[in-house]
Amino acid sequence: MTSADRRHRAAVLGSPIAHSLSPVLHRAAYAELGLDGWSYDRFEIDEQALPGFIEGLDGTWAGLSLTMPLKRAIIPLLDEISETAASVEAVNTVVFGEDGRRTGDNTDIPGMVAALRERGVEKAESAAILGAGATASSALAALSGICAGPVTAYVRSAARADEMRGWGERLGVDVKIADWAEADRALASPLVVATTPAGSADVLAGAVPERPGTLFDVLYEPWPTRLAAAWAERGGAVVGGLDLLVHQAVLQVEQMTGRSPVPPAAMRKAGEQALAAR
Repeated sequence: MTSADRRHRAAVLGSPIAHSLSPVLHRAAYAELGLDGWSYDRFEIDEQALPGFIEGLDGTWAGLSLTMPLKRAIIPLLDEISETAASVEAVNTVVFGEDGRRTGDNTDIPGMVAALRERGVEKAESAAILGAGATASSALAALSGICAGPVTAYVRSAARADEMRGWGERLGVDVKIADWAEADRALASPLVVATTPAGSADVLAGAVPERPGTLFDVLYEPWPTRLAAAWAERGGAVVGGLDLLVHQAVLQVEQMTGRSPVPPAAMRKAGEQALAAR
């Protein structure tokens, strides 16, 4: 039995967590890779419970996926984090070494890049981001290697505007700020990334231009969103939250299992079936 075989447990942590598709995606990957002895579960863990949970893990654990509100709370509990995770101060992946060393990474950022590349988007002259939460900072990091020109962030408050300017300076992205009341103007951008909560961008569905570019809507439930549906009806390219979820999970599975390449098609199919059954 190899050391990799001994470390065969993984899980996603967060609160709330019942809705998470991560177990479906990771288990589909294990089945495709023939990793019969591997398990992937979900645990309802908040920031207060996180340290105790981490300390209680034994040598059978290979890795963890982190969702909200744990992506920053996990950082002080790790031995090191990748440059990618440090760039946005957010970790969504923890891998345990043979010696128990805990390494954090962020697969959301390269997952976004991979999801866009899958739809043929490798470069954009400019872009727009709807929203300014945690996902928006990851979107900015992804756009830093894609967008040649400015990224306009449409936000609801001065505090959010300051946050996005700060992230732009840190990530080397030329960030322009616009008021959410003018968000319909964002839809003329060649690449639009919607990071807002479910329902927030529905009002923009009627403002989709005649010839839209690419929309990356990070939601996967409900799907399609009203904005994504209107975008597709106009003939624009749409990248959805499930695309992001699959690609970031592919990278997590590769890091946790040491197996590569991990097939995204089986994971996407499993995710689609799970969503359809809800």
